[in-house]
Amino acid sequence: MHKLWQSIRKELLLLRRDIGGVIILFAMPLVLIIAVTLIQNAAYQRSGDVRIPILIVDNDKGNVSKSVFDNMNQSHAFELITKKEGVDLTEDSAKDAVFSGQYQLAIILPQNLSADLQAKIDQNVDKMLTSFGMGDSTKIKTPEREIGQKTVKLYFDPAVQMSFKTAVMNNIDKMISQIESKSIYDAFNEQLGAAGQPSFEQKSFIAFKEINPTVNNKEVKPNAVQHNVPAWTLFAMFFIVIPLSINMVKEKSQGTFIRLRTNPVSSAVVIGGKTVTYLIICIIQFYMMLAVGIWVFPLLDLPALNVDANFFMLTLVAVFSGLAATGYGILVGTIAKTQEQSAPFGATSVIILAAIGGVWVPVFAMPKFMQIVAMCSPMNWGLDAFYDVFLRNAGIREVLPEISLLFLFFAATITIALLYDKKKRSV
Repeated sequence: MHKLWQSIRKELLLLRRDIGGVIILFAMPLVLIIAVTLIQNAAYQRSGDVRIPILIVDNDKGNVSKSVFDNMNQSHAFELITKKEGVDLTEDSAKDAVFSGQYQLAIILPQNLSADLQAKIDQNVDKMLTSFGMGDSTKIKTPEREIGQKTVKLYFDPAVQMSFKTAVMNNIDKMISQIESKSIYDAFNEQLGAAGQPSFEQKSFIAFKEINPTVNNKEVKPNAVQHNVPAWTLFAMFFIVIPLSINMVKEKSQGTFIRLRTNPVSSAVVIGGKTVTYLIICIIQFYMMLAVGIWVFPLLDLPALNVDANFFMLTLVAVFSGLAATGYGILVGTIAKTQEQSAPFGATSVIILAAIGGVWVPVFAMPKFMQIVAMCSPMNWGLDAFYDVFLRNAGIREVLPEISLLFLFFAATITIALLYDKKKRSV
């Protein structure tokens, strides 16, 4: 035990000589998590304070266009712009403004949209009633006017993400469908309704309600904080591969490791000292992240992180995640021969593990092949375990598969590092 403590003390002395690096090790993830959460918060919690400006050209000026304006204004998601520099927008000017990147979207409503829609519905309703023998026999028949399909044009900025395009098109399609349905009901009511009789019920029969999990009889709604705190905590933990591997390379290049080997100290004790030291750093990083989520985020008008009774489970997952990160750092430091090898490889590999592990892009949004690859990333195991605790109120039984994989990863990396070091010294 004395040898292990002295090994830990040696690692702490190495870290003390690089105070700037240690500060960056703790400050970088805090700045990162605050910046990313502020940016992503709107994706999880819609806010009326953020309205996307879009251009709209109303060539219809009828009931349909009025309904479109009313519905989009009520959504509090868009700021409708019909004029630019005091001049009414045209299709060409709106298209140029969008394609030049000034705006993300332009909506062009065609001419006679309301009149042609009503005429088409009247024709269809009249045909249907006539087929049932309920048509107006006294009505003078006039030749039907051929009414072609109307097209609402959408111009998107080429830089806009596909998810935004899909969401806007779905909302507009739903809006137009509701307007068409209302017009059909009104047409039938006009043909069949009599004075004093109730009109058709036009309220939607099927409604949607989101049911969120509850903890202690309180509804838990997913937000950006619950997703970003565990994701970027894992990213910060695995980033210790850089200082850890650099220190190991320094020991080899400066002869410190050879002097350690001349003493009656096994490689397991030396690696044990590094593991304990950097595991403590990982846990401190984790608690700092929790502190930011609990006390700092509310000051920035972000949702506070809800830990409640999950503190022990979160700490347990953090310990095993820290072990996996430390084991990976020791493996890189053992194999690398120079700092120029360890630092770039360590940083790049951590970014790759984060990318395929779901830290940046959710795994379910990846291609099928990449979803399979993601299952090989230790960050994915840790992230799933954190999500189980944060969002699903999971216990030890539920997270046991993930923390077992993290421990096996730690054991595998340490074993490979010891075997590699032994083989290199025996050559």
